[in-house]
Amino acid sequence: MKHRELHSWDVSASEAVEIQKSLRAMLRVEPLPANVRYVAGADISFERFSDVVHAGFVVLDALTRAVVAKSIVTSEARFPYVPGLLTFREGPSLIEAWEKLDVEPDVVVFDGHGIAHPRRLGIAAHMGLVLDKPSIGCGKTILAGRHGELGEEPGSVAPLVHRGETVGVALRTKRRVAPVYVSIGHRAELDGAVALLMGMTAGYRLPEPTRQAHLAMNAARVAARPA
Repeated sequence: MKHRELHSWDVSASEAVEIQKSLRAMLRVEPLPANVRYVAGADISFERFSDVVHAGFVVLDALTRAVVAKSIVTSEARFPYVPGLLTFREGPSLIEAWEKLDVEPDVVVFDGHGIAHPRRLGIAAHMGLVLDKPSIGCGKTILAGRHGELGEEPGSVAPLVHRGETVGVALRTKRRVAPVYVSIGHRAELDGAVALLMGMTAGYRLPEPTRQAHLAMNAARVAARPA
């Protein structure tokens, strides 16, 4: 798969912040593609106390939720851990995995955030621009914003608001289970993102694209350990 070279990845933290500020103006809000066939989940898994990262994509059939392709790489992150700048640490490895993917997804779901980010450019937004693909963030914790009361039934949503702006929603995917936090990245809109994720949820808290990607990256990390 191809990607766009929008900026250098060999930058300082202050340069990374300026890149985020410039890229956010490029984001487009638009309906997801009609008749989505393939949805990819993207995730990473770091070796503990190490810069070694296992990163990749798992592509699912949107109707059956069956896994149809995977691409996983093991590499070394060169950017330090800095909250709010995780794409600069994780992005190059994801690009390497993307280049080796042999099934093109219609939508990519990231284990992280889109515009629900202090500078409105979380990993789903940033990588959506780099990959030039419709992208959605599905985070397990809140990075930016707060929400009010959320219904207990699956499919219940509550706006996630940051600095007076709705940046996503808290989404209940399973009764009596903590919500996930959905925000759009690039070439997506919120209602469609929520509908897609609920349609690809199969009895777990995490929708299948991110759940399968999480399982695959963890398995790659375990397999890479010395016997």
